[in-house]
Amino acid sequence: MTGRPRLFDRDVALDSAMREFWAEGFDGVTTAKLAQKLGINQPSLYGAFGSKTDLFDEAAQLYIRGLDDALRADLAHSSIREVAKALFRSAVIGFTRDDAPHGCLVMREPRLATRREQTREAIRHRFEAGIVAGEFGSTADAEDMAEYVNSVLAGLAARALEGATRSELESVARIALSPVPLDH
Repeated sequence: MTGRPRLFDRDVALDSAMREFWAEGFDGVTTAKLAQKLGINQPSLYGAFGSKTDLFDEAAQLYIRGLDDALRADLAHSSIREVAKALFRSAVIGFTRDDAPHGCLVMREPRLATRREQTREAIRHRFEAGIVAGEFGSTADAEDMAEYVNSVLAGLAARALEGATRSELESVARIALSPVPLDH
């Protein structure tokens, strides 16, 4: 028995669910709200996606595919400084898009802690390669540098979620890339 055909576009519904989770987080979205946003009833939602957790996991993977493309491009820059600059630029643009919720689904969602760690590791590995290539002195610490960059990225995401403008975040990124004299 094949059942009734779906009366909605699954890919469009998944994109809509991704945006809901991005805007509200997993705990901020009910299945009733998801079904309403997707324009389907709850049994159809369960039939198409399984549980709310299954839908979240699939929506998060959709979001992460876009992040992975940007991350690969940013990490491919020729110097660590250019990598950091590209990461900050991509974050500022991605976190303040006019056509999407502000902030970052991965940064805001506790369920995606493993993904945040994977990003930190990718950045650390790239920085280790830069240190080995002689971009920094032998005392440079890739772990500390990656933690700094990740902290700035997390701050940019949090500020975007709070409503900071692209211009404000660009200023933060610019300062983050320059030596900050704190001993005056």
